[in-house]
Amino acid sequence: MLLKRRLAAQGKRVYGGPPARYTDRLETPMKQLIAISAIGSDRTGLVYDLTRIVVDCGGNILESRMTALGNEFAVLMLVAGNWHTLAKLEGELAKLGESSGLTVTSRRTEPRPARADMVSYTVDVVCLDQPGVLHALAGFFSSRGIDIGDITTRSYSAAHTGAPMFSVYMIVLVPTRVHIAALREEFLDLCDHLNLDAILEPLKS
Repeated sequence: MLLKRRLAAQGKRVYGGPPARYTDRLETPMKQLIAISAIGSDRTGLVYDLTRIVVDCGGNILESRMTALGNEFAVLMLVAGNWHTLAKLEGELAKLGESSGLTVTSRRTEPRPARADMVSYTVDVVCLDQPGVLHALAGFFSSRGIDIGDITTRSYSAAHTGAPMFSVYMIVLVPTRVHIAALREEFLDLCDHLNLDAILEPLKS
């Protein structure tokens, strides 16, 4: 404070620091997003190789899905970074694909906007394995204007009988205009018709 008074007395301008907005832009450049998919022969170290490239390029993995599909291993990632980071990442991923036999694709994207007119519900389905279950569920929600936000399916053998089983987990985005009680009744009618054990309930945060 004393130094500021002396400078002011000498007719010199006293600065309180650079404008906050300007400083913020310099220190925290706008982040951009890129969606990445990769699939290749399952092997030890595949996830390490992919994530190392992201880290080395300065990217940040926001979301990912990774699983073995038969003898293949599939990866989905959403990565954030500035323009330079993502441009470098695209080049390094292309090199990895050429050297390792991975099929790698990437696409720039934008943050998904929040939807105040949608309510998230979960769908849990278990049944004897049979063709067309996922198709029937997708058709049910699509025909009612309900978006599917996430799907996970799994085939497995029942613990005691060894019977082939199929399970589905979905997150659906139900418009607020939809009458939930009527939707649940129609959904359970479909499940009864297909011999599915199912639950439709609000997504727990």
